Amino acid sequence: MVVLVYVSFATYPGSGLRMGSEGGGGGKGGMTLWHVWYFGWITALSTGLGTLPFVVVSEMNKWWLGVSNACAAGMMLAASTSLVYEGIVLDDSSHVLRHGACWIPQSLRVLLGLLGGLLFIVSTKKLLDQHEDVKVAGLDGLEARKVLLLIFVMTLHSFTEGVGIGVSFGGDKGAKLGVFISLTLAVHNVPEGLAVALVLVPKGVNKWKTALWSVFTSIPQPLMAVPAYCFVESFIPFLPVGLGFAAGAMLWVAVFELLIDALEDTGSRKVTALVGLLSFGVMMAVQMWLKED
Repeated sequence: MVVLVYVSFATYPGSGLRMGSEGGGGGKGGMTLWHVWYFGWITALSTGLGTLPFVVVSEMNKWWLGVSNACAAGMMLAASTSLVYEGIVLDDSSHVLRHGACWIPQSLRVLLGLLGGLLFIVSTKKLLDQHEDVKVAGLDGLEARKVLLLIFVMTLHSFTEGVGIGVSFGGDKGAKLGVFISLTLAVHNVPEGLAVALVLVPKGVNKWKTALWSVFTSIPQPLMAVPAYCFVESFIPFLPVGLGFAAGAMLWVAVFELLIDALEDTGSRKVTALVGLLSFGVMMAVQMWLKED
């Protein structure tokens, strides 16, 4: 994934951005709207890579499905942790200088967003449970509601990630920070795509359709990245809330959907916990490596 994004970045037509080189159209930090749009789509398309395990393995037995769910859950918990951290340490100094500090502390905005994300998803699930005739991706009943909730959660939090991409490309350090954020989100999106695939493929949904559904959940990223980049000052105060909201939504899915399914399929708390912790650790290590790089 890292190689894919770096190669895509280097081969972008007329980018002129080799980390500090001149050119790039004279935008903020040397960036242009095309760069933001381009990287937004790179992060969105990476979600489809979550379907790759089902291309290599045509069919998984119940135990391996449980292991895969635990793996996806661990990676999504790491992604949620990263979103909370980025929301807390977000540099809003340029907005403070121009408009003054927000009366709500940044960490509290993240916490409010986190709680809001959890409450919103719980409310949405209750609403879906009242409609047993829901149909999606050729499924109906309980399975359709589960798929719809997962797709809804993934799509919803992608709006915030899109804003994060656009904001990160602004300012004098936009070229470097924007690419880092795009790399990080591209890595985040793979387990999210896997989570979608784990629900759809075992139910008989075509792998290509599953990949398209996965990418669909991330389409808000390029769509929101461009306006966020254009009006970065307006978006910055709300970004900690949005990052917290996205983290809360992902946290709910990871714990109350993926981990519960993993425990049921593996039949072992030790296996589920071990796979989840290992996946969490690997994802955190990758994120730290990307940040240092």
